[in-house]
Amino acid sequence: MTAFGKLIRTTAFRLTLVYLFLFALFAASLLAYFAWNTRRLITEQITTTVNVEVGEITSIYNRRGLHGLYTTMGNRALRPGANLYLLTAPNGQALAGNVGSLAPGVMSVPGWSETAYRRFDDQDKTDHRALVRVTEMDNGFRLLVGRDLEERRRLFGIVAKAAQWSILVVVVLGIGGGIFVARRVLHRIDAMTGTTKRIMAGDLSGRLPVGRSGDELDRLAENLNAMLERIEALMTGLKEVSDNIAHDLKTPLTRLRNRAEEALAKSGCEADYRAALERTIEESDGLIRTFNALLMIARAESGQARGNMDDFDGADVANGIHELYEPLAEDDGMVLNVKTTPAPVHGNRELISQALANLVENAIKYGKPVGAQPLGADAREILIEARRDGDQVLLSVTDHGPGIPEGDRKHAVERFVRLEASRTLPGSGLGLSLASAVATLHGGELRLGDAHPGLVATLVLPARVGSSDRLAAQTQDVPQKAA
Repeated sequence: MTAFGKLIRTTAFRLTLVYLFLFALFAASLLAYFAWNTRRLITEQITTTVNVEVGEITSIYNRRGLHGLYTTMGNRALRPGANLYLLTAPNGQALAGNVGSLAPGVMSVPGWSETAYRRFDDQDKTDHRALVRVTEMDNGFRLLVGRDLEERRRLFGIVAKAAQWSILVVVVLGIGGGIFVARRVLHRIDAMTGTTKRIMAGDLSGRLPVGRSGDELDRLAENLNAMLERIEALMTGLKEVSDNIAHDLKTPLTRLRNRAEEALAKSGCEADYRAALERTIEESDGLIRTFNALLMIARAESGQARGNMDDFDGADVANGIHELYEPLAEDDGMVLNVKTTPAPVHGNRELISQALANLVENAIKYGKPVGAQPLGADAREILIEARRDGDQVLLSVTDHGPGIPEGDRKHAVERFVRLEASRTLPGSGLGLSLASAVATLHGGELRLGDAHPGLVATLVLPARVGSSDRLAAQTQDVPQKAA
């Protein structure tokens, strides 16, 4: 398709033509109304002038007779720019006046009429137009008084010519403006089309151009760019998950196969087979937990869990997690405490419980203080807190272990990431990833801070807003282990 063909097919150009037609129609109607009113006004002025003259001449005839009528019409006919006058006898013969010829039958019908005429003193032989009034007098005499319509014709011609030029200017400017606007819009649309083609070809880093005008196309481009950024982030995350699964799950699957193969090759009694099966089941449970954690992260990042939102108190979640993990912490030589105040939240209770459980598990697993000195009660404490801070609810877990260096905190929330200090301990590296995804799902974030010493991991969630603090029915929080 040619450039001109694309131009005239644009919506902007077609809308310009529609508006141009409507505006031209409006302008033509306005000028026509003006011309019609001008014509009517001039006609009214002529009829008023002629009626006055007819009244004056009739009055003179009544007072002075036919001789006075002749004298009056002769004098008036000689004035510059005089009206038309004609007096005829009952037999139709012209007696006085300045009209040389009329259209046939004009004098035979009393009243108003528009007729062609010629004056006695006209040098040219062309007919003129006049609006005349024929009055029948005593004894069969007829009086014609009229006025030339040249003034009306010239004024109407001026208006008509102005209308023609106005419409021509409107059409030219309208088409020119339409082409200018359509070219600008087409240029921007072509730029967007080129970007979308690159994106469809696989380049997800492409973005639609955004101008400075802030018009609807700029707003559309900004929204589409935000969508493209989200799609790129999801695709990057999907690629990372695929790569991580390929690398991080290969080792446990290989270990699972090797143990099964070793059991078949070396075990000779039922006890050995049972032990090999138990290790296989343990490895399988770990893989299932990893896949479940990945599914939960995927649900949180895609927003599928928004359908299970409810009102509840974050303090109840913190107390439930404390009750569940307190024996586990004691077995590991740690002290798990809880400190709560009302923390109303609207969200997915299951996911928030799982995220807080992952933070507690990480604190129990990695939060042991470093050093050879005996551990005091404060150093072995893990504190779960739930409180409201303005329009936010904070669910935090604090330990006094080695913590996470500030430069590694952003990297620590990625999938399957395990820092050097934790590589010797069991785990999948998905706990903080799930907590971060859950916080993002609820419009919040996961903050990792320094406890001097230790780590403070905080789920920052929006507080529930409303006059009613009705809480959802409390259920037992039994989260599935993910880290």
